[in-house]
Formats: sequence, structure tokens, C-alpha cells
Amino acid sequence: MDLEEIAYRIREFEGLTRKRPIANIAKIFESVRGEYGNCIIDFGDDAAVIDIGGDDYLLFAADGIWGRLIDASPWWAGYISVLVNVNDIVAMGGKPVAMVNVLSTSDKTALERILEGIKEGTAKFGVPMVGGHLHPDTPYTSLSVAIIGTVRKDSLLRSDTANVNDVIIAGFDLNGRIGPNSPYSWDSTTMKTPLEIQTIYKGLSRIVEETHATACKDISNPGLIGTLAMMLEVSGVGARVDVNEIPLPRGVKLEDWLLVHPATAFIITTPPGTENEILNCFEDVGMTAAAIGQITEKRELSIHDKNKSTTVFDFKKDIVTGITVR
Repeated sequence: MDLEEIAYRIREFEGLTRKRPIANIAKIFESVRGEYGNCIIDFGDDAAVIDIGGDDYLLFAADGIWGRLIDASPWWAGYISVLVNVNDIVAMGGKPVAMVNVLSTSDKTALERILEGIKEGTAKFGVPMVGGHLHPDTPYTSLSVAIIGTVRKDSLLRSDTANVNDVIIAGFDLNGRIGPNSPYSWDSTTMKTPLEIQTIYKGLSRIVEETHATACKDISNPGLIGTLAMMLEVSGVGARVDVNEIPLPRGVKLEDWLLVHPATAFIITTPPGTENEILNCFEDVGMTAAAIGQITEKRELSIHDKNKSTTVFDFKKDIVTGITVR
């Protein structure tokens, strides 16, 4: 295992590098951020958090589906548009409520396949698609989905609140397969029943109810290390990761797994000595989790293998999304 090669592949992975333009978008809106008193969190987290009064916050998120996935499999693009939005809400301790979509295509076959995928996703995850907008005359095919959810104010999990010395836990549903629609996608849900899937997600709610978790983020297109980098960047901290502790599916190499969107997977931080609380929550719903490293004060993300180590990101000069909340 060559750590330098792994670090290079992560830094140059398109699933991560396509996040960099976010920095310019955030700068454009910088002068008006914080102008809205009911907005608790905006840029930099899995979902925006809006105070609507009462005991709950409103969670509001959106995802555009990668064009490569749409080209490879319109059905999978529709299906995963539900999965990734549900994950954004669950990662913040919330309950998904409903979704809408914006779909652009003049390809009738692609349209039908995307909608079939969305329909299957809503049935699997138990979250309705309640409306949207169709552009039926575009020369391209694109799909974006927005979701709302709710979370109790005392149960909100953020991604910008990882603390120095926290233990880093990575949890995955490894009961699945690579693809078949993309070498960078892990499918752990299409073969499960709606009851099985919804039981897993309901069980994950115990993490906010019964543990000392300090921060959480769902692992998305940038992969495990890339997603962790996004958490570290907004939290203003660094991390050391032991690659030997990262859970792997059977038959998948580490250097490949680190570039995969692993479907149902989360990074969670927790104070030292409390990690078993979270590990048990993952184990109880059939997921595989491990403590893979520790949050550090030094603003670097490094990976380690026994006596070898290398820096993947130096946040004093490297940009992932360019957003720092702390």
C-alpha cells in the first residue's frame, strides 16, 4: 500500500475536486449571510437549519445528480437522488418529510427511467416526492432534488462541531456491491426491502438520542477521506486517520474503496471513551463501524499505515469547499 499514491488519488479524484467551485459561490453570498435571523446554519453543512419556532428546526437540503451517473444509468440516478437527500437529513439527526425535483430532458426513455428510479426510491425510504418542475425540451438530461425534514432542537447534529481529541468513527452498510451502474457507487439498498431499509435509518436515530456524538456527516461523492476533509475544513481542525482501521467490503481494495460513494455511510466524532456508544448503534442495525482516527489541533488531514504517514490536505493552503465556519 503506497500512502503517497492513495493521497494523490484522493486529492485528484473528480468526486472531490468538483466541490472546489463552492468556495466562489459562498463568497458571492458572503455579504448577505447572517442577514436572516431564523437561519441557524446555511453554507457548509448537509442541510440548512431554519428556526420555525416550537421545539423543532426545519432542515432544508438539495442535491444535483452527477451527470456521469445519469448517463450511465438514468434509473440509478433517479433512485440515488432520493437516497442522497435522505442521508443529508439523517446525518443531522433529522426525520425526512418530503421532496421535490427539477428534471430536464427531451429524452422520453431517460425521463421514464429516471422517474421509475425516483418512484422506487420513495417506496424504499418511505419519503414522498410531492412535486417539482419538468423542462421537456432541453438538449441535455439533468436532475436535482430538494428535501425538507425536521429535527428536535436538542438533537441537532452539525458537521462544523468536531472537537480536538474527538475520536473519528466511520460507519458503513457493507452488505452490498460495487455498481453495477458506476465503479464509484456502492449499492447496499436495492436488494433490501423497504422495512429493512427504514429500520436501519430509524435505528440510526439512537446516535443523537443515546450517545455523545459531537459532529456528523454522511459520506458522499468525495468518498470517506474527502468527506472527512469537508468536516475538518468547516470545523477548523485536522485529523490523523489509520487506514488499517477503515472497514472494507470483501474483495474491494482500500485505494478503490476510498473513492466510492458508499450509499449508507456516515462519519461521526465523539469524545474519547464514548466511542462504544456509537459503535453499538451501528452494530445494532447491521452496519459495520470502527474508530479510524482522532481529531487534531494541527489543521492537516494525514493518513497513517503503521510507521508510514502522509498528508492528504494541508488546510492552511488546500481548499476542499473553501468554507470555514469556526
